[in-house]
Amino acid sequence: MTENDLFDRGLQVRREVLGVEYVNANLADTDEFMMAFQRIVTEWAWGYAWSRPGLDRKTRSILNLGILAALGRAQELGIYVKAALTSGVTADEIKEILVHATVYCGTPAGRQAFLAAHEALTAAGVLPDPPEDQTR
Repeated sequence: MTENDLFDRGLQVRREVLGVEYVNANLADTDEFMMAFQRIVTEWAWGYAWSRPGLDRKTRSILNLGILAALGRAQELGIYVKAALTSGVTADEIKEILVHATVYCGTPAGRQAFLAAHEALTAAGVLPDPPEDQTR
């Protein structure tokens, strides 16, 4: 398989999981310098790792959420919450993943992960907007 084949396969999977609009916007904002990174991500993560037969996309999404929570990568976690929903992970499962990650990674990482996931789930329409006054 050539690098171009791996990129093409990765681009297809990346669009299926993250959404066509998100991926196309990422690529549209990429200059020649940053395209080196886009190629690495698309070929390695999506063309190689996400395309392997050993795990389904739901399982890979669950792993990503736990890994990103552990690394304290809240911004990336927010992106992958939408991908997890696309891959069949429910909001309740995301909550349980983050509870588990909080226990093993600590409350600061867990808090950031919960906040990022809550924002992404609310934006996706999976969770209702919070009430105006929560002090009552």
